[in-house]
Amino acid sequence: MEKLALLGGAPAITHAAPEVFKWPIITEEDEAAALDVIRNNKFSGTDITEKFQDEFAAWLGTKYALAFCNGTATLSAAMYAIGLGAGDEIICPTKTYWGSVSQAINFGASAVFCNIDDHLSMDPDDIERCVSPKTKAIVVVHYFAYPADMDRIMAIARKHNLKVIEDVSHAQGGLYKGKRLGTFGDIGAMSLMSWKSFAAGEMGMMVTDKREYFERAIAYGHYERNNSKFIQECEDLLPYSHIALGGIKGRANQLCSALGRVQLKYYDERCAEIRRAMNYFWDQLEGVKGIRPIRVDESTGSNMAGWYSPHGLYVEDEMDGLPVGKFCEAVRAEGFASWDGGNFCLHTHPFFKSFDFYNIGKPSRILYADRDVREMDAACEPSEHKLCFSAPWFKKYDKAVIEEYAYAFRKVAENHMQLIDPESAGKGHQGGRWYGTENA
Repeated sequence: MEKLALLGGAPAITHAAPEVFKWPIITEEDEAAALDVIRNNKFSGTDITEKFQDEFAAWLGTKYALAFCNGTATLSAAMYAIGLGAGDEIICPTKTYWGSVSQAINFGASAVFCNIDDHLSMDPDDIERCVSPKTKAIVVVHYFAYPADMDRIMAIARKHNLKVIEDVSHAQGGLYKGKRLGTFGDIGAMSLMSWKSFAAGEMGMMVTDKREYFERAIAYGHYERNNSKFIQECEDLLPYSHIALGGIKGRANQLCSALGRVQLKYYDERCAEIRRAMNYFWDQLEGVKGIRPIRVDESTGSNMAGWYSPHGLYVEDEMDGLPVGKFCEAVRAEGFASWDGGNFCLHTHPFFKSFDFYNIGKPSRILYADRDVREMDAACEPSEHKLCFSAPWFKKYDKAVIEEYAYAFRKVAENHMQLIDPESAGKGHQGGRWYGTENA
């Protein structure tokens, strides 16, 4: 039995290997593109951005792409584009970033949360529980880059005549059965901020095949393009030209667009190396009790693109009740900063229980609702008990380094009995290191 580093043993990881984890990859080509914007004061224009939009749409295979200042604004524009309004309901998985659905209150709509499956993706088996005559749309999140079950979700959407917005912020360029994520629903919306696998600074991108949605999104957040040159089908919007109808200035910074154009050239090639590295990492842990990979079977034609924010599933019963938080603490002692959780389950947060955005004495989530959708949140309790942990996000394939990091996880899992403390046994928290640990 090897002594764990947390208890005084030698750490498993001896090489930091920063070059294996560095992201985004910035070259002289990126720097030249950025300098052109800086030296010629092109920050606030649209010429570079429009070229990036055209290239991005061609890459994904959609008719239209529209850039925004960030992913959250992009998702807001997508909601306006499909006509989300007062009294409507919009279904979203409970475990996701708040920006996937929180802005529904700006439209007087109510978020209804469904459970997640064992890959932490939207559970198709739970969607129809959430449907009502007021349901307008589904927000699908390809969480931690794992493609959601788009066949079943789209079938449900067609059955109930629902719009579908794909939040592709974790999975830009990923495939589901050979087709790009973001192209299944009515609209694909995504963040391209600097921590994502497609990293272009701080911006977002919306894609669609429907001209109406493209024009409505322009009118929502692009005052400088809300005019007859761009608004051609939605004639009802023309009287309101030259003002952003959403009250926001959503235009992307062209420094980010310039970087995005260069990153796009090499993105698929770089993602292929990431997937090679990540698959090799999880191969080393195949069969280790207590931990499972979140990864897709690529033989189906699906993949996880740049594998944003790799996580594994934690099976506490196979670890003799050892809390996931203690497991991660032991991995950190071995040399990798692993943390339990991820995004907290949204239905547990006070924002979705009692927040009164309009200061009128009623929670904004149910302001125009025909029913109190908060009563449905209790059915999401199973999602609160899905335990996960963060894994290394390799950007380069380095066999020796990957094996060393995998050894750290295997070492802790196989020697976990050294950590068992009956007095502290229990479930790990849901929040993780990013967005809070508890929301009482």
